[in-house]
Amino acid sequence: MTRQVFVQSQSFPIAGDFRISRGAKTSADVVYVEISEGSHKGRGECLPYPRYGESQASVCKAIADVKSDIEAGADRQMLTQLLPPGAARNALDCALWDLEAKQKSTPVWQLAGLPEPRPIETAFTLSLGTPDEMRTAAKRENKRPLLKAKLGRQDTALDQACLLAVRENAPDARLIVDANEGWQAGQLEQIAETAARGRYELIEQPLPAKGDDMLKDFQSPVPIGADESFHTPGDLERIAAKYQCVNIKLDKTGGLTEALACCQEARRLGLQVMIGCMVSTSLSMAPALLLAQDADFVDLDGSLLLARDRQDGLSFQGSTIFPAPAALWGHP
Repeated sequence: MTRQVFVQSQSFPIAGDFRISRGAKTSADVVYVEISEGSHKGRGECLPYPRYGESQASVCKAIADVKSDIEAGADRQMLTQLLPPGAARNALDCALWDLEAKQKSTPVWQLAGLPEPRPIETAFTLSLGTPDEMRTAAKRENKRPLLKAKLGRQDTALDQACLLAVRENAPDARLIVDANEGWQAGQLEQIAETAARGRYELIEQPLPAKGDDMLKDFQSPVPIGADESFHTPGDLERIAAKYQCVNIKLDKTGGLTEALACCQEARRLGLQVMIGCMVSTSLSMAPALLLAQDADFVDLDGSLLLARDRQDGLSFQGSTIFPAPAALWGHP
């Protein structure tokens, strides 16, 4: 049978705006992929990330460059040789998993040797803001079991005030703080103490990826997690001396295939695992949800932050995510 690859740039509005240390955005600008073969069709989605030099245009071009290989029958293993880790490979990899599930009448979780997915709780992200803004947001969301506060400014005192404001207004929640590379070493030493007082469980990517060597000798009172410092299994040995946790995102690894290997290697090295996401639709969350079943931290609220999701998207009850419906992804 002849395969066909369809690719399209799409945009979904974010509810309000989403602010981190690098800036704000009001829409999730994704790339959507379909791979059809006979009567079967597999779908995938990725979020091109400017931090890694990606755009919708560059990702669409990367997919176009390998379209003939995919249509000629390239499988997921061949895909790792055709494209580097990143958004383009993620969309194609997930579409191939979905296609295989339909062709073999077997859900992806079984094809991948994973446990059957069950409802799990995700973190909910509080955007970067003033102490008053983050206090209000924390109070509004304080019934959620896990909150992630976005910080990462050069004003140490301001970020410390935000940390405490979130804790004071979400006294029973588990808390994570994510600086998105926004701090310097001297700041981290001060802010980590504040995070410990606030009973935060993780400090995610506090320093720039190219400036995190001081973490080898830093005795943090709160575990440190790697996000921008880590992409693929080959990075894990290097960062294991600096971090205690890794944030595995399919848009970084290049899809579910590589993310499975990341999880296995991270556990071998004794690292905690977070399964994370970019702000994108339920179609991006569904493959990652399979990996999240035994993660230490789950951060798959991307579609919860949207004003409009895809039809047949994931269902949520508070912060609880239910397994993907058959119409979305990963099922015959």
